[in-house]
Amino acid sequence: MRAKIGLLSLALLAFGAAGANAEPVKIRVAWVAPVANWISIWLDKKDLAKHFGQSYVFEPVHFAGTPPMVTAIANNEVEIGDLAYSTLPIAIKNAGMDDIRIIADDFQDGVDDHWTIKYTVLKDGPIKKIEDLKGKVLATNAEGSAVDIAMKAMLHKHGLENKRDYTIIEAPFPAMKAMLAEHKVDLIPGILPFALDPEMQKIGTILFTAKEAIGVSEFVSFQARKPFIDKNRAAIVDWLEDTQRILHWYLDPKNHDEAVQIAARLVKAPPERFGWVFTTTDQYRDPAMLPNLSALQKNVDMTKELGYASASFDVKAYSDLSMVEEAGKRLK
Repeated sequence: MRAKIGLLSLALLAFGAAGANAEPVKIRVAWVAPVANWISIWLDKKDLAKHFGQSYVFEPVHFAGTPPMVTAIANNEVEIGDLAYSTLPIAIKNAGMDDIRIIADDFQDGVDDHWTIKYTVLKDGPIKKIEDLKGKVLATNAEGSAVDIAMKAMLHKHGLENKRDYTIIEAPFPAMKAMLAEHKVDLIPGILPFALDPEMQKIGTILFTAKEAIGVSEFVSFQARKPFIDKNRAAIVDWLEDTQRILHWYLDPKNHDEAVQIAARLVKAPPERFGWVFTTTDQYRDPAMLPNLSALQKNVDMTKELGYASASFDVKAYSDLSMVEEAGKRLK
């Protein structure tokens, strides 16, 4: 009996040593827009991440839009997606990844006085009302993105349909100002930080906003696939704890000046252009990183109704907020 207990103890010790020496879990997280997707500046405050390099290592991965993320998630090229309300149903229903789970909020559009995307035309151009876009060329970052669907939803309300009444071309956000100025397109989506570029404000005027088009939206949220969650729940909670701690630092007004410098360095633009970051002028980010599931349900239903997803779904059934809630409790 003693021999068996001794062998069991040795086995437990060996298992413990192996666990202690286990490699940190790789967590690659997708993002699109610099600063707006604030994961792009997460590493600038990695000194606040207590578990970084211990239970996990973190890498932000840039995409031109959320639609290409669907393929990346399917191919396990990122562990955590940053899908928009419009691409989430495409991933779950069109691409058949029904093991995706919403785990946290990234940002919301149109909340109170916070930022809402501003669809912009030339001040001195011929477009004065939405109906004037008939026969015109509109820019989007990626067809099927949240920016794209909100735009199409507004045009649909005014009787204009894609391909029949207007043309869509894809372009990276940094290139859109020049495309509008050079009359290559007639409308662009004004997202942060590009919409607040002084040159953009000189030439552009707002035709409508995303809030006017679709109301408050859970614009982008974080997701992971269930097999990854089941295998690495503890590491994900650690990452979410560190991520909330870093977010709280960015949201604290006393850190605003340093946050401005970080944002300016990333975009390679003068710091005076970034006074809006992490203020009420910025996108709304829930401090507890809890997504607005009620808004998301409406957004997902609309995406299906417009024909850009094969079916809608119950967003609560595809959510697992237990990890972000546990992470939040650690910070209290």
